[in-house]
Order: sequence, then C-alpha cells, then structure tokens
Amino acid sequence: MKKLPIGVSTLQKIRDDDCVYVDKTAYVQQLIESGTYYFLSRPRRFGKSLLVDTLYQLFQGNEALFRGLHIHPHWDWSVSYPVINISFASGDFTSRVGLERHIHYILRINQERLGVQCDDHDDITSCFNELIRNAKTKYGRNVVVLVDEYDKPILDNIERSTELATEIRDTLRSFYSVIKGQDANICFVLLTGVSKFSKVSLFSGLNNLNDITIDARYSAICGYTQIELEHTFADYLQGVDLNVMKRWYNGYGWLGERVYNPFDVLLFLDKGKKYLPHWFETGSPTFLVDVLKKRRFHLPNLEAVRMDYKKLGDFDVDRLNIETLLFQTGYLTIQHEINNGEGRAPDYLLTYPNHEVRYSLMSYFLDNYLTETSHALGTVSEALYNGDLPAFEQHIRSLFANIAYENYNNNPIAQYEGYYAAVIYAFLCALGMETQAEVSTNQGRIDMAIRFIRPDGLRQVYVIEFKMVKGMESDGSAMQQIKAKDYAAPYRDGQHQITLLGMEFSEQARNLVGFAWEPLIL
Repeated sequence: MKKLPIGVSTLQKIRDDDCVYVDKTAYVQQLIESGTYYFLSRPRRFGKSLLVDTLYQLFQGNEALFRGLHIHPHWDWSVSYPVINISFASGDFTSRVGLERHIHYILRINQERLGVQCDDHDDITSCFNELIRNAKTKYGRNVVVLVDEYDKPILDNIERSTELATEIRDTLRSFYSVIKGQDANICFVLLTGVSKFSKVSLFSGLNNLNDITIDARYSAICGYTQIELEHTFADYLQGVDLNVMKRWYNGYGWLGERVYNPFDVLLFLDKGKKYLPHWFETGSPTFLVDVLKKRRFHLPNLEAVRMDYKKLGDFDVDRLNIETLLFQTGYLTIQHEINNGEGRAPDYLLTYPNHEVRYSLMSYFLDNYLTETSHALGTVSEALYNGDLPAFEQHIRSLFANIAYENYNNNPIAQYEGYYAAVIYAFLCALGMETQAEVSTNQGRIDMAIRFIRPDGLRQVYVIEFKMVKGMESDGSAMQQIKAKDYAAPYRDGQHQITLLGMEFSEQARNLVGFAWEPLIL
C-alpha cells in the first residue's frame, strides 16, 4: 500500500515517497482559468499549505510531479513562471521587529532562488515591489505570488496583546498592499489563512481579492470528500464502518460538498482506526472558551447559530465576534444558507461539523472550566443506556457539587439562568450521545433531547426540560411544561421508547432540587 502522508505538505515529497495523494488539480485548473487574485480561509490542518505548494510546483513547470493527475494534459509544460513564495507558518512574531526580520528573510530567500536582487534592503515594502518588478524583467513573464498562513503573525498575538496584534496587522497591511500596485506585473495571487480579517482592516490596499472561502465551487478544494476518501484510501478502509467514520470526521461545508479534515483521516487510519479527537488535540481552544465564558454565551445555542453574511467575515483584532471566531477556526461550519429574499444578502445557519468537534469541545469546556474533578463518563452513559435514572440523578448532583466555589463567584457564566442547562449540555455532549438542544415543535422549544440505541436494540429518547425555581424545593413546573406543550409529539413515530425528564434547579442550592421522570407507554 502507498504510504500515508502524515505531516507532509509538499507535493514533491508526496510523489517521491509514493504517498497517497488526493488529486485536487481540477480545482487548481479552475482557479487559474477563472481569475487572478484569490483569498481562501480554512481551519488549521486542512491542507492549505499543500494547495499552495501544488500551485508553486505547477507554475514552476515541474511536469514530472503531475503525471497521472487531472491537470497534466491541460497545462503547457513548456512554460514556467517566476514564483514568489511567502509563508508565515513559522517565525518569531512576538514583536514588529521580529515580523519585519522574518519578512526580510523571506524576501532574501526568494531573491536567491529567482536570481534577482533588490537595491532597497531596509524597507520591506520597497524590496517587495522591486522583487516583483525585477523577477518579471528577468524571466519575461508576469509573476505568481503565493502567501501561506498570511494571518498567523496576528493570531499569535491576539491573546497576548491587542496593541501588538494591531501593530502587526498594520505592518502586514502595508506589505500586502504592494500586490495590488503591481497588477501589471502579476499573473496569479493566492493568500491562505485560518481567519478572514475584514477588508477595511487588513486588505484596504488589496481590495481586488476574490474570496472563495464560502463558494460552493471550491468547498472541497481542501479536505477529502466522501467519494475521494472511499476511492483513494480503499486499501486502508477494510473493516471500517463508513457511516460511523462519516459521523465522527466528515461534515465541514462551505455551501458545496462536505469534506473530512485530512489530518483526522490520516491519523485515524494510521493509529489502528480508533475514533479519537485527532484534529481537536492539535490545538487547545483555551482562548475560545475564555471568550465564551466572558460573553456569557449559552452553550446549547452552538447547535444552531444564525449569522448574517457580513458578520461571518467581519473579524478584526478589536472586534472578536465569538460565532465568527468559532466558524473560522473550524469549531462551527455552515449547515445551510438562508435566503432572505431578492436584493438582500443571505444568512447562514452554523452548527458543529461532526461528532469529534462537538464531543471534544464540550469535554474540554467541562474538564477545564466547570469542574475540578473528572467524572467516570462511562458509568454515566451506562446509567442512561440502561434506564437507571436514579443513578443518573446522582451523577448530576455530583457534577454540580464538584464545581469549584470560585467558578460561581469569579466566573460570569455562573450568574445567568442558562448556566445549569449549559453545564448539563456540556456534560451530555461529553458522553458522546446524540444530544439536541432547543428542538422546535409546534408548541414551543424542547430544552434538550437525547437519542440512542439501547442495549436491547430499541430506540430510546429522553425529552428534557430545565427550570429554575425559587427557594429550595421543587414545584413540578418542568414536568408540567413537558406535558402541557406535548414535547414528546415529534418522537411518537412508533420507533422510539420515550421518557419525559424534568430537572429543576435552585440558585440558592446551586444544584438540583427536582428530578422527575415518566416513561410514556406507546
């Protein structure tokens, strides 16, 4: 079998080492034939660097690397172009001086490779301008400019210092503005990164970029589609339940075909086909969870976040919209587009891309910010699977009893009414069960529903309502509302065993004061 290209982001190494390669050159051909200036945002570990390197090798005319690929018969291999290759994947970006030093290094490497020189070595924008002009003069062809991880110097500093991040952003804005001024000397440009900063803040001098981030035609330009997975990795997929794999790792979408994160696929196949949060563990979401806490964000709302077109791409150093941040970093993805009528921009409904992200994000939130003790989630799952609700009740009481006192006093999220529902939501998601929040019915909204297959093979659903009560005693309001609003109606399909479950919390007790359940007889 061919090798798995784990950690490999260069086409040369993939081809030389006989690694598995998912051919994306049809998208590359479409890009080149359709325009000149492009911008693409994708989450980390999604294959952006490999895409950039593929373009680099193509424009360099390295024909041998493309034999057998889609683009090979459609490209003129007698022609090569001067390529300026810029990457901010690594470097010291802890100061503006460090950033400028790294840019000087990048420009010097490109000068050496292209065999040209810049007279003005001190000013990075002047040197960049010279590099483009001199490269065109020497090679007699317009220049290709590829920028990978364009935003990393800013993102590295957002959490550390807003002032420094702003300074870094302004330096990059001046640097990138060179590209537009050199239009007569450029034949193709691609900038890639994780985030999409607003055009006003970062791209005011480069406002001719075609943003293909949310574009059905390029939704699968990075990542693996289901067809690509099954065809290219067929030898590795023996014995794999493709439906389970799809639920765990597929689901990222930008209006077109949904894709797997390549890193997840490669690690899953390499490490014994175990369902583990491979992608999630490559980056700690500490900063994101801190923002969620400070903004008092109601965690169950992450199931369905409605965003307008402008907000989805309106991100800046001093304007950190949490939903935008979650989308751009890959913790949320587009479920579908909402048409707002003729003459109006669409909205988008966002949700978790897959089970890995949902389960992992809530587990991280639970473990690092809500409790000081870990819970034996397996025993909690067993209680629900076996219908042992008294045991489940004790787990819930223990959960809240173990929340650190400081979380109530110093953590703003503990001060609002939805706090208890948010904790339960994170807890249940961490169990790995199919948990739905805010389920709409014709009578109202179900707070939460849990569905799974029981050990006896029957389909089980728990219909749950949360209530805050005054004082220290239950008033039965949670169960009353479930019945009054007939929240069980959507599940009366003859296929589900339905159990109604009402939980009542007291702010004074900081715990459950009411826990009632009732199975429905079908």
